[in-house]
Amino acid sequence: MTLRYVLDPPVDRRLADGVCDLWARVTNAGGAVGFVPPVTAEEVRPELTRHLAAMAEGRARLLAAYDEEDRVAGTAFLTPNTHRLMRHWVWLYTVMLSPDRQGRGEGRALMAAVEEAARGMDGVRGIRLTCRGGLGLEHFYGSCGYKEVGRVPDAIRVADDDLRDDITMWLRLS
Repeated sequence: MTLRYVLDPPVDRRLADGVCDLWARVTNAGGAVGFVPPVTAEEVRPELTRHLAAMAEGRARLLAAYDEEDRVAGTAFLTPNTHRLMRHWVWLYTVMLSPDRQGRGEGRALMAAVEEAARGMDGVRGIRLTCRGGLGLEHFYGSCGYKEVGRVPDAIRVADDDLRDDITMWLRLS
């Protein structure tokens, strides 16, 4: 059981609904992808709409992972840096893998597919991402070759009494 990865898949209702459903399931399973549980697919749809608009304008690219039944099982959004001195690296956002597929190496496979996609982008020499502290995500990304290069304490407010570090990770593409 392996996933099929597609960079820049055709955007249609099935893709949008699949990403919204995945985003809600990942969030509700405790994933750190911009929301706090509980959340519904319809509550994440406006954020996906912003991602899709960026894609349509050429400001973002989607790497979608499809399962054996052609359902969206994972995502990663790559955003080129527009600053003239930093166009040699991309931002990585909204990395998600269906909760029922975690723990089997498919997260690492998704990150390898991200790396391959970035290597195929003209002039890209690095990938930068941020992750929420308190969940061990920096260890997962570290196991995929990323290095922690910065940390802002208490920068993310999950709840009034729950502040988390914002951790910046970097992968140099050689």
